[in-house]
Amino acid sequence: MNQTAHVVLVGYGEVGTKSSSVRAKMEARLRTNLQAVLDDRSLSGRVEREWSRLLVRDVADADAVAAACAEVPGVVWARPCVACDPVLDDIVTVCRSLASDHPDGASFAVDADRVGDADQHEFASSDLEREAGSAVVEATGAPVDLDDPDRTYRIECREETAYLSVRRFNGPGGLPLGTQGRAVSLVSGGIDSPVATWELMRRGCEIVPVYVDLGDYGGADHRARAIETVRAIARRAPNADMRVHVVPAGDVVERLMETVEDTRMLSLRRAMLAIAAEVATDEHAHSLVTGESLGQKSSQTGENLAVTEAAVDYPVHRPLLTRDKTDIVAAARDLGTYDDSTLPVGCERVAPSFPETNASLSAVEAAEPDDLFDLAVEAARERVVVSPGDE
Repeated sequence: MNQTAHVVLVGYGEVGTKSSSVRAKMEARLRTNLQAVLDDRSLSGRVEREWSRLLVRDVADADAVAAACAEVPGVVWARPCVACDPVLDDIVTVCRSLASDHPDGASFAVDADRVGDADQHEFASSDLEREAGSAVVEATGAPVDLDDPDRTYRIECREETAYLSVRRFNGPGGLPLGTQGRAVSLVSGGIDSPVATWELMRRGCEIVPVYVDLGDYGGADHRARAIETVRAIARRAPNADMRVHVVPAGDVVERLMETVEDTRMLSLRRAMLAIAAEVATDEHAHSLVTGESLGQKSSQTGENLAVTEAAVDYPVHRPLLTRDKTDIVAAARDLGTYDDSTLPVGCERVAPSFPETNASLSAVEAAEPDDLFDLAVEAARERVVVSPGDE
């Protein structure tokens, strides 16, 4: 048997459904994004394209490389693999070696695909499964379970190389970051907004994060928390510009506290969207993103969402609109932003005692101070841009 090599196979899903020209562009972007993550984490590996897969060669730690690749938008799965010649005896030998750490008592299955012309190999996929399965049984005595195995020995036999693996790291799926333009995301540092931000990134949008500083009603801890949640997400996209636009909006809040009562939170949300729209114009973004979920708060009823959205001409994306809070919390834990999202938010100090839950646009506009949106635009123009790694 020729020398084996450790590589990582990276699979994508939706990218593969695109036309050949679009697919080629998305594959190239995904390859660039994967390489950026590996370089940022000082993981050795060279990302290449082969057939309908991306392949990472020259890896020193295949598990670490696969785990890193599985965090990148567009990736459905990543597998640390042993590569060998596409010869039946060689494949069986490698499979037997992979069984050396088979968990005691664990069931298994062999899932094999032989790809290529029928005359390229002297065996079929079923031969691979039968022979490799027999080798695992001989080496471990483990039971076979084709329906729900504890471990799956995956064999992908191509014309020139066979790839074998026993581990799969599931990725987020979606589309490669940078293929769907730019969007401005309002990030508070709470549980919801980082998850919403990630959902747009997962669909290929580059994100311009905007944190609205509420002045005396916010605080340094709120700002630090918001920037930290962005930093956690930015780790998955080190080649994207994830600097946070920090907007000083203390004057906006003070003006609302002086003039508006039961619709105050709606006017604050409208001002925040106006701020985000101003940034979107400057940053050539096509839309805005919020972490709002239908009915989660008084400002997020169906009627109130319509009122707040009327403040801007940009589309407002709410990827969490129909998600339950428990699902959002679970997503935040998986994303790694939950622990930095548990401090009370300043907005709660702004909320009136009896907030309006069924507002009309005319009533909200009538209650707002005439200079509200002028103050919002002025605040946006006074923003500072902060790197997530600086705080």
